[in-house]
Amino acid sequence: MSSMTLAPTLVRRSGLVAEATLVLTGVLLLAVSAQVVIPLWFTPVPLTGQTFAVLLVGGAFGALRGLLTFTLYLAVGVAGAPVFSEAGSGWHGLLGPTGGYLVGMLLAVGIVGATAERGWDRKVRSSALVMLAGSAVIYAFGLTWLGLYLNTSVAETLALGAAPFIVGDLIKVALAAVALPTAWSMVNKLRG
Repeated sequence: MSSMTLAPTLVRRSGLVAEATLVLTGVLLLAVSAQVVIPLWFTPVPLTGQTFAVLLVGGAFGALRGLLTFTLYLAVGVAGAPVFSEAGSGWHGLLGPTGGYLVGMLLAVGIVGATAERGWDRKVRSSALVMLAGSAVIYAFGLTWLGLYLNTSVAETLALGAAPFIVGDLIKVALAAVALPTAWSMVNKLRG
């Protein structure tokens, strides 16, 4: 299968300016999606649009570009730019109760990106499996950190960090799993 991912296929130019533009666009997408927030009064974990953006960035950008994009996103957030959920910034974003989700997102970007480079983003079924795997990684790191941070039992941690989000995350997975193959189909039609 082709090692070309969607974003560089759509951007006809190559070079440092084109790469920087892609990465900065990805950082902006991640930052904006983190501001789509529904705070939940019973948990320190907000419902955001960020998981969807993470899956798309990984799939569209590939592993290396996706990892670079998410790492830059984390760096500008830690440096003080209000890019984390609810316009948060600083080290608290990484060291607070949701820090594990951010670490999981970094790894998910790499996993989704690596599989997209192998063509798994071209069909809905394989794309859905990849998006589910990416979400599972986010949950694994997020829940582990949340449980340690709050010193809660497994059941309490699941109630605070997973149960309220599963339906929404399944919808985000489904949307991402359809978006990438649909975009590839459109690209292929335009190519003739």
